Amino acid sequence: MSERPYKPLQGKLAIVTGASRGIGASISEKLASYGANLVLNYTSESSAQKTDDLAKRLSEKYGTNSIIARADMGDPKAGDSIIQSIKQSSLYSQSTKPLVIDIIINNAGISKNTKTQDITPEIFKEHYDVNVLGPLMLVKAAMPYLPYDGSGRIVSLSSVSATLGLPGQAIYGGTKAAVEAMTRTWSRELADRCTATCVNPGPVVTDMYDGTSPEFKEVMRPFIGHQIGDRPYLGFHQLGQFE
Repeated sequence: MSERPYKPLQGKLAIVTGASRGIGASISEKLASYGANLVLNYTSESSAQKTDDLAKRLSEKYGTNSIIARADMGDPKAGDSIIQSIKQSSLYSQSTKPLVIDIIINNAGISKNTKTQDITPEIFKEHYDVNVLGPLMLVKAAMPYLPYDGSGRIVSLSSVSATLGLPGQAIYGGTKAAVEAMTRTWSRELADRCTATCVNPGPVVTDMYDGTSPEFKEVMRPFIGHQIGDRPYLGFHQLGQFE
């Protein structure tokens, strides 16, 4: 078991959506290393084993507990489903203590590069359901369980696409701009319960990035290139690993 001399999140509960791989898995590990118990959300059956393996690895390495919650973040009921998974888990089903959700990481998302002339209502709806409605309904479902001392945290993953206007990113960039707008609202509406912030990690080589078009990767090349001396730009790493 890996031990840190100081674990500031000991006993805290953190929900991470899209936790099975990439950035979500790395965030989950970082939270576990600081002592947090986790709710690991995943969507598809193909991610079930990865999520289970992650939960076991974090338990063995850091001694933390994980609740696995399968829910499609594009479903309006996903937030309620995740809360129910927490309540029905062995950690909380027999507990007399009130449920407190200390941290929410809105990480799950989809991105399918589509030029404006090829956009359909179905593509639009799919992206906005997962990337915008999903975080919104999760925060709504979790609101009764946020701390009342201002110590809660809501962190949502944004993207450079929200501001750069990249080709093929009209829909995806729009969803991330919407997430940033919601975050500003949450920071006011929930000011006495938690802080709400967005994180823009820049390009990270994950499954989602691998699925983008060659044109998009070419546009991103200056951001993930190498400096003199063959040193990678800070913040841009493969497989969702941050240093």
